[in-house]
Amino acid sequence: MPSATRAAVILPLRPSAGGAEETAGRSAQARLDEGIGLVRAIDLEVAATAIVPLSGYRPATLIGSGKVAALAQEIEEKGIGLVVVDHPLTAVQQRNLEKAWKAKVIDRTGLILEIFGERARTREGILQVELAHLNYQKGRLVRSWTHLERQRGGFGFLGGPGETQIEADRRMIRERIRRIEQELKRVSGTRRLQRLRRRRSDLPTVALVGYTNAGKSTLFNRLTESETRAEDRLFATLDPTLRRLRLPAGGQAVLSDTVGFVSDLPTELVAAFRATLEEVVEADLILHVRDIAHPDTAAQAHDVERVLGQLGVKADDPHRIVEVWNKVDLLPPALRPNGTAGAASETEHATVSALTGEGIGELLQTIDRQLAKGQGTYRVELSGSDIAQLHRLYEFGEVLERQDRDDGSIAALTRVNPRSVNRFLQVFPQATSTKGE
Repeated sequence: MPSATRAAVILPLRPSAGGAEETAGRSAQARLDEGIGLVRAIDLEVAATAIVPLSGYRPATLIGSGKVAALAQEIEEKGIGLVVVDHPLTAVQQRNLEKAWKAKVIDRTGLILEIFGERARTREGILQVELAHLNYQKGRLVRSWTHLERQRGGFGFLGGPGETQIEADRRMIRERIRRIEQELKRVSGTRRLQRLRRRRSDLPTVALVGYTNAGKSTLFNRLTESETRAEDRLFATLDPTLRRLRLPAGGQAVLSDTVGFVSDLPTELVAAFRATLEEVVEADLILHVRDIAHPDTAAQAHDVERVLGQLGVKADDPHRIVEVWNKVDLLPPALRPNGTAGAASETEHATVSALTGEGIGELLQTIDRQLAKGQGTYRVELSGSDIAQLHRLYEFGEVLERQDRDDGSIAALTRVNPRSVNRFLQVFPQATSTKGE
């Protein structure tokens, strides 16, 4: 069995406007550790790491020539075949570093695309990753790549040289992007129809979001008593998984597990996975799962909120967002959060351990309460002759109270999802709203 490729992880510290080291609210070591985790997520052996402070950007190599030379020696000595630079690289910088280090060089975006490419399983996921990768590559076809300057084609009678290789590559990429986008539109249409069918079932929808490895899939399994893939790996979940969720008051909802977010998530991926992330946009309630034991939990939360903002979701919406502070079992009792772990002041939160089950009952109560906020309640009287319609009450929503009378009639108090009210009143025109009682 061939040995794993030896890799190096290089973290350049970006200079901020004030001259201080800028690591998106994280310590430099935490940022480096995350880069190492990303590399190990595709089973590479991390043989060397380095944190490189930058006094300024070098257009040709990003980092200074002295450090480039020093790293070149270490890379050669340790037999490193791949260098991951945890910072955006231009095509020119990537090419120059590859020449200097005699190894393959990729930046953070390229690494995340590689991970997604390895994780994708469904046809939709594979197409989304390919689209993101093509959009990434499209911007990297520049004329400084001399091996793409080969001439081909032309016959000489059109007044100029033939089509250059780089122009042909760009054209082929554009054509492939167009075909993938068309296919993803069809997939998106299918997913939209599936959501419409779920809406007709009158079940509210709940979506899990969070930083990668925050424990979303473990929580999904705990809440739905299912066994979907849950690993201690970054981006273990790419394709959305949906299951029915039973609520404490007797009602039900549809719960979806979605792809994890990460700091500096490539915009190409956010755009490519938009069809999948529509599960989040359309959800009645969003559970923002946080690894509350992680030292950078607040910075991770801000990264998730940033992506939610790109999707048009207000991260501090008290009616749609519940923060779930997960992995509380990893904290000693004295350090457990007391309600001030960085949640927006108006946002509901629940403290849980998806692994041990601690706090899950309270979380379900919170979900039930939040979903109930947007729902109206109606009193319905059913005579003995209308008793056949009783099952429809349970289909439309949650029956909060039911009184079976001696004369065979039934009086019920039912909670109904707002989007189902019109159809509910068509079936039960005798229903009366309890609003104002």
